[in-house]
Amino acid sequence: MSVLIKDVIKSSPAYKKGIKAGDTLIKISGHEITDFLDYQFYTKDIKISVVYESGGKTKAVWIKKGEDEDLGLTFETYLMDKERHCKNKCIFCFIDQNPKGLRESIYFKDDDSRLSFLFGNYITLTNLSERDVEKIIEMHISPVNVSVHTMNKELRVHMMKNKNAGESLSVLHRLAQNDIAINTQLVLCPGINDGQELRYSLEKLGELGENLQSIACVPVGVTKHREGLFDMPEYTKETAAEVIDIIDEFGEKFKAEYGTRLVYAADEFYLKSGRALPDGEYYETYCQIENGVGMWTSLKEEFLCEIENCEDADPETHLSVATGVAAYPLIKELAEIFMSKYNKSKIDVYEIKNDFFGHSITVAGLITGNDLIGQLRDKPLAKDLAIPQVMLRSEGDLFLDSVSTQEVEEALGVNLKVDDCTGGSLFGSFMGQ
Repeated sequence: MSVLIKDVIKSSPAYKKGIKAGDTLIKISGHEITDFLDYQFYTKDIKISVVYESGGKTKAVWIKKGEDEDLGLTFETYLMDKERHCKNKCIFCFIDQNPKGLRESIYFKDDDSRLSFLFGNYITLTNLSERDVEKIIEMHISPVNVSVHTMNKELRVHMMKNKNAGESLSVLHRLAQNDIAINTQLVLCPGINDGQELRYSLEKLGELGENLQSIACVPVGVTKHREGLFDMPEYTKETAAEVIDIIDEFGEKFKAEYGTRLVYAADEFYLKSGRALPDGEYYETYCQIENGVGMWTSLKEEFLCEIENCEDADPETHLSVATGVAAYPLIKELAEIFMSKYNKSKIDVYEIKNDFFGHSITVAGLITGNDLIGQLRDKPLAKDLAIPQVMLRSEGDLFLDSVSTQEVEEALGVNLKVDDCTGGSLFGSFMGQ
């Protein structure tokens, strides 16, 4: 496979050898280049050979560069080819529950091992070729994040509607045997892969040994847009508590065997069950915080540490804060603690219900711009309105429904302040920073 070179950085090693924009990269040090991981891996050496096509002619050059110096080539896309689309039809897929009218990128289901390594995305293993597995091992691409869901092969085929879903689990053992670190997640569905099936999955995952870094158990998200989809129940107070009990049982077992809990329940399970969340020590290194595991505890403990150690003068902050139903009690509690210490401040916290996806969806990251506007339009807002970063796409300018931050500011007459969902950032917003 050849890759079109979009540009060549001036004065770079490749530029000095005459490689130009529009040329085609064919091989580096004898290896075909198919994607960005190949490019990164085979350009690490100080002296490399480059085979490329220019003006219809195949050329070869030797390039010597600094140890940490980039070759200087850029390509049309970051991965150098297209992202790989998910081939599964999971009965719990959240993307299938999106209504029409959202921006196009919302509907794309990726299942790409390269994105797992580069950005922490989770893959199902069903999209991997033998060459992909060999590449992960050869290049020691680690850690790899895997959506397991169940270790029961037949059940995994049923849940993912992919005939290869069961057999692809064998890749987990190959990766572990070749010293590749693995993070896993299980999206739990009531009565399907929890209970005894969860016990079986945790038992089998534990057999992967020391290269298994973590297991996150998260509840299935059920929106109001499930017409024609699998009839999926939601977790109740009782069934959520049962999941926590199983996870704690295996967490203690793993800790005794391996010195780490390994398996954790997402914060949503505790909120649904009405149980208090564990303290920071329970979560050890917060290895799955991006998956909603320990996020509540981390934010609270960091905020309380900030307020305890802050010696600044009493701020006269007037701030409005908007968040989802799940986080509202915590943010409200922290606002009250803040105002009790800094009595010149006024922090108003508003709970935004998810009218767009349905009230069963309570996380702040799925709040839309229209819900924000509709529910705050008649509220007495401060000049500044703080929202968590997770409400916005990665570029930080659009909500899920393609409403822009500027449109929200104009509709509500506020200045949006975006915090990064940490206790330190929230405390800074409360301080007026």
